[in-house]
Amino acid sequence: MSSNSATPTAASLQFTRSRALQLHHFTNTMTVTLPTLVVGLQLLLALLLGASRSAASARDTIAPGQVLAGDDRIVSNNRKFTLGFFRAPDGAAESPDRWYLGIWFTAVPDLTTVWVANGASPLMDAAASPELALSGAGDLVVVNRATKSVAWSARHTAAENATTTIAVLLGSGNLVLLDASQNSSSSAPRALWQSFDHPTDTLLPSARLGLDKATGVNRRLVSRRSSATPSPGPYCFEVDPSAPQLVLKLCGSSVTYWSTGAWNGRYFGNIPELAGDVPNFHLAFVDDAREEYLQFNVTTEATVTRNIVGVTGQNMHQVWINKSWLTLYAGPKAPCDVYAACGPFALCSYTSPQLCSCMRGFSVRSEVEWELGDRTGGCVRDAPLDCTPGNRNGTSPASSTDGFFSMPSTVLPANGHSLQNVRSSAECSTACRNNCSCTAYSYGGQGCLVWQDVLLDAKQPQSSGNGGEILFLRLAAVEFQTSASKKRGVVIGVVIGVVIGACTAALVLLALAIALIVRRRKKAKNTRGVGGELVAFTYRDLRSATKRFSEMLGQGGFGSVFKGQLPDSTGIAVKRLDGSFQGEKQFRAEVSSIGIVRHINLVKLVGFCCEGDKRFLVYEHMPNRSLDIHLFHQSGGGGGGVFLDWGARYQIAIGVARGLSYLHDGCRDRIIHCDVKPQNILLDASLLPKIADFGMAKFVGREFSRVLTTMRGTKGYLAPEWISGAAVTPKVDVYSYGMVLLELVSGRRNAGEEHCTASESGDHAAVFFPMRAARELVNKGDVSTLLDERLRGHADPKEVERACKAACWCIQDDEADRPTMGEVVQILEGVVDCDMPPLPRLLQTIFGTPHSSAEQTTVWITSGTLTGGSGS
Repeated sequence: MSSNSATPTAASLQFTRSRALQLHHFTNTMTVTLPTLVVGLQLLLALLLGASRSAASARDTIAPGQVLAGDDRIVSNNRKFTLGFFRAPDGAAESPDRWYLGIWFTAVPDLTTVWVANGASPLMDAAASPELALSGAGDLVVVNRATKSVAWSARHTAAENATTTIAVLLGSGNLVLLDASQNSSSSAPRALWQSFDHPTDTLLPSARLGLDKATGVNRRLVSRRSSATPSPGPYCFEVDPSAPQLVLKLCGSSVTYWSTGAWNGRYFGNIPELAGDVPNFHLAFVDDAREEYLQFNVTTEATVTRNIVGVTGQNMHQVWINKSWLTLYAGPKAPCDVYAACGPFALCSYTSPQLCSCMRGFSVRSEVEWELGDRTGGCVRDAPLDCTPGNRNGTSPASSTDGFFSMPSTVLPANGHSLQNVRSSAECSTACRNNCSCTAYSYGGQGCLVWQDVLLDAKQPQSSGNGGEILFLRLAAVEFQTSASKKRGVVIGVVIGVVIGACTAALVLLALAIALIVRRRKKAKNTRGVGGELVAFTYRDLRSATKRFSEMLGQGGFGSVFKGQLPDSTGIAVKRLDGSFQGEKQFRAEVSSIGIVRHINLVKLVGFCCEGDKRFLVYEHMPNRSLDIHLFHQSGGGGGGVFLDWGARYQIAIGVARGLSYLHDGCRDRIIHCDVKPQNILLDASLLPKIADFGMAKFVGREFSRVLTTMRGTKGYLAPEWISGAAVTPKVDVYSYGMVLLELVSGRRNAGEEHCTASESGDHAAVFFPMRAARELVNKGDVSTLLDERLRGHADPKEVERACKAACWCIQDDEADRPTMGEVVQILEGVVDCDMPPLPRLLQTIFGTPHSSAEQTTVWITSGTLTGGSGS
């Protein structure tokens, strides 16, 4: 609270500590999923009183005489939500900052508001320093300190005693204004106003979205204008009074472009994602004589979730998990299905990475708003039309020099007017030309259609063979200059250049620039063909998708990785490569290798960007990040990992083995990954493993068995022959995989000095796990002591033994003794059995272990079974 906050009067809080504790105990006996308003209100009030301790220490309450100003904050009693002021520029450098009062998620790093009080009327004075307080009448008001004027207020019917009115931020995210007086017979305070009755763009658990038929209050969600400012946008999500469903529409319009489908008692027809039983999630839709509303609840209070109408006009339900928003559903699924998503005179594309583009002869109205996601302003003409209206009696038709530009395969804009008795395209063209307000026409299966004024909702079809018609767009004559006219202009320019001298050099430079552009385009075209299905993104696309590269997922030797989202809500991970020579080699190697391979256990390369020195690789986003985060960090220990049980670890081991087997034997050319380690094994939402980071990958033709490489993998995963500088084979990946497999078993890193030091008895092998695993297998045949202690013995003994044996075979000194990755898959799946492996000589040499007969063991494969035998 502000340091100049006044001490609240004794009358402002008339509850004793024992009474508060009694009401707090009441909350523990109830559940947030009860739908009735009475119980819901009692719960909210009980949460308030349970958190109230004293006027001085209440962190979730504003009492009479207290002020919230500047950087002051109040936090809900469960610390899930924060209330305070924030400033957001509108994107124009010359405009002053704007002050807003809002509630946001405490746990989400980027300020993510769930409610904004004054989105439509921010305080425009950058030095205003607004404050939030209770007025003398008991209203909650935002006051501009500079002008002493009220900028926003939560008004209500007068309380019995204004001095007992308090404002509380509840654990549900609801800001409630309460009459805490005890003059009435009610034992609980009376709610005078609550933010849940005035939602902005977000619906939280236990809040109601819908219509109170008795009072006429309509709670609906309204999109934000842009990603930078919370001012109201054009899209509304609200109940449909004529059907048991909710609809997305333009606010204040009858145009509905998406609906949830009718409620069948369990879920909405157009949201099949919610058809199944979702754990800890409960959806309800009530439609009776008094109310019609949507409500969802979660049984786990710590869950951070929201239903939101995005800037692009889509309704999404999201959950905050692993430091990112996971979208459970989005409706409509395609952003182009949002009505007028790109604004006037723009085309919306279902397939291009750039969602919106201006029509021929038009330019973006506001580059700033366009970059921030607000494209509803659309595009404006580059050159005005030339048309003089005719007289009213029709004896003198309109005079115009305008022409029509043909746009084939276009999903026609909305609100076209049909002209009757028009029998040809020429007649339709003439009818449009003679009307100065006509901006486009089309003649096809629907006859003659003309459009007046702006064109809205034009689209490029989802596929080239999926229809669309020809739209003839009206443009000024200057847009149709012929090639001959342009050539004459060039000749005139040359003549003038000869006269003034300097223009000759300018023309030479222009020619060089054009040649350079053509060369770059050819180069980009050649690069675009890599991988067949890769998308060539522009730098502008990626900057917009990543919100100006604001959320970093990780950083490595070749660059940084940022989280992003494509216009169709697909999550991506954008890898920015360093501009060094090595970075360029990395770029070409990664695009060339992973771009042409597809496997369920390989991370998918979506596309790339190459503009000047800017090089990016765009991958599918893996919400559970890399294996090392979960394997080597305790859950809740600051690393953000989740505990992996044995079943998950074993399936990860099999999945990685399958992916490597595909690289080695399933591709046209063998691909050696060269850097297999937990950091390069990513996990999707269901913990399915995918091998990533192909920057060091090497292609090996089928006619070759080895390849030389000057690069080195990661310490702790390097095969002996690679350390010695010999040419490598796919068996270096087998060795690295064996080390990863041992880490999956033990839950500890193999690399690092802390794992390579001697124990108190001087036995290095007792500490270095690979050596310990090999010795336990060879000498004792017991693998139970090798298992991660955190598993508490909950693992299939046969699977653990298979994993340990396979791992120790994989890390054999001689690459010929190691199995192929295909054979490793068979071992782990139980298709073949393998005998006890020998102790790797390299490990014995490193740690000074005496030689044993097991050292001389070599391996060969017969009848699908790995067997041991004496070597020469």
